[in-house]
Amino acid sequence: MFKRNKKSPVSMLVKTFGSAVFGIDATTITIEVDVTKGIKFMLVGLPDNAVKESQQRIESALRLNGYKWPRYKIIINMAPADIRKEGSAYDLPLAAGILAASQQINADKLSSYILMGELSLDGTLQPVKGVLPIAINARAEGFEGFILPKQNAREAAVVDKLKVFGAENIREVIDFLNDEGELEQTIVDTRAEFYARVNNNPLDFSDVKGQENVKRALEIAAAGSHNIILVGPPGSGKTMLAKRIPTILPPFTLKEALETTKIHSVVGKIDKETSLMTQRPFRSPHHTISDVALVGGGNYPQPGEISLSHNGVLFLDELPEFKRTVLEVMRQPLEDRNITISRAKFSVEYPASFMLVASMNPCPCGYYNHPSKDCVCAPGVVQKYLNKISGPLLDRIDIHLEVVPVPFKKLSEMESSETSEQVRERVLQARKIQEERFAEHKGVYANAQMNSKLIRRFVLLDEAGNELIKNAMDRLGLSARAYDRILKVARTIADLESEKNVQAHHLSEAIHYRSLDRENWGG
Repeated sequence: MFKRNKKSPVSMLVKTFGSAVFGIDATTITIEVDVTKGIKFMLVGLPDNAVKESQQRIESALRLNGYKWPRYKIIINMAPADIRKEGSAYDLPLAAGILAASQQINADKLSSYILMGELSLDGTLQPVKGVLPIAINARAEGFEGFILPKQNAREAAVVDKLKVFGAENIREVIDFLNDEGELEQTIVDTRAEFYARVNNNPLDFSDVKGQENVKRALEIAAAGSHNIILVGPPGSGKTMLAKRIPTILPPFTLKEALETTKIHSVVGKIDKETSLMTQRPFRSPHHTISDVALVGGGNYPQPGEISLSHNGVLFLDELPEFKRTVLEVMRQPLEDRNITISRAKFSVEYPASFMLVASMNPCPCGYYNHPSKDCVCAPGVVQKYLNKISGPLLDRIDIHLEVVPVPFKKLSEMESSETSEQVRERVLQARKIQEERFAEHKGVYANAQMNSKLIRRFVLLDEAGNELIKNAMDRLGLSARAYDRILKVARTIADLESEKNVQAHHLSEAIHYRSLDRENWGG
């Protein structure tokens, strides 16, 4: 049992260890605490206001748990000093360092553990953000374990070969450090939990009545990772269909799940019951979103919606209603599949490999090209409405599809359609073909990512195919930017049929999916 030293402490330096998250990676922070004669409190090492305010939280937590705030000079350095320390998560390592330096607790175990947690005034530990990258970094640097709030324990326990201990209050942590009590180690069988839940999705394509042509287009988009825009009147099922796209995408691999969970961990989107994300993310921000909220950033950069959609789907409903500046900042991430946030003193990079799914009404009134209702928009308004979406952004969307309302007869049918599982099987087969095709090309895993050089290599047209696309460009008034997109989509259609070469009927279907490129649209 540890005995407290009630005499005035001789100058004593103690080190505890926390962690700072930068981007989606963590850096170990060494907290050096020196308690000596005097009456001043100094906290250095580039802490923000939340860290500076920790003194009041720690003092109250110690007092209410039977410990004293040392009435001596306390100097705390958080190294490395050139990295900004943000948030209240440093309360626990700071409190442990102060107690150990003032010889109120045993310091022997402190060098073996990363400590993180926010303290309430009564000493209760509150959950913190970025636990998963911190745990990964702790294992990489050889720490024995990680002590943190109980609510975050399952998230950190995803990392094997690292002991994770969840605590409810600072008293439990102190007893553990003094060998006067035990903390229960949190153990998660990551692989077993992941594979048990990876196909567990309540939504299904069979819920949607009719719309077989739209389902076909979504299957092609999922098979080739193509961006897609759905154009149709209100109530035609655009949103319902879009929400079911993750159910036909290939299931997460363990590596993808870990990478995606790290991003959501940084912004505190992992609940206490979740250890690892098993479903591909589906993010649907409102059209009032700012450009910073979409791509990430801020004074202290955080991932935006495009990064939270990494390895999943970003759904932008009513695309023309988004501010022009918001849509334009997506152009670079759509090409590069990552986003770099640059500031005067630093830059941070977030992954952003997502499938863009957008929807829109064809015009302000919503009924242009409707089979039974008349459009009441003035001449030129339809084209003006479409022009809210810039050409360069539209250029990055491979499939444009018109969606028409489902007739009552189809809605009332009891006959069920294909399930998501059946569609996903075909998508998986097509993706497997693409993986083999692009095995030698780093960073390319789907047809949508082919550049012009790869298109010329892998999309070889016969004479009939060349004549078909030439006529389509001339007669339908398709833009030059549509050419490469048509070839990419045609390649995916051929893959779904396990065809080695792109044939004329593959091109014909791909041409059908370029509605918005036709010169007569909105005319």
